[in-house]
Amino acid sequence: MTKAIITVKLMTESPEVDLAKVEEDAKKVIEENKGEFGRSEIEPIAFGLKALNVILIAEEELGSEIFENKLAEIKGVSNAQVTDFRRALG
Repeated sequence: MTKAIITVKLMTESPEVDLAKVEEDAKKVIEENKGEFGRSEIEPIAFGLKALNVILIAEEELGSEIFENKLAEIKGVSNAQVTDFRRALG
């Protein structure tokens, strides 16, 4: 089975959204869908708005759509977009 490293950008609804809570919820969603949370990075967008880039590891066969769709359902997230998908080597 081949592993994939997937980066998903989670855009928040407003600057007031608690990114720590979004990250916590993202970890749960990833684990529930047979993925492994790697790390997250905060990306400033504009006017105080921030995105959370979540990096996860999952079986390549699962694809990225399931994570994109499920992560978009998190409270405080306006949308989710896969920004990177690559095979893990080694």
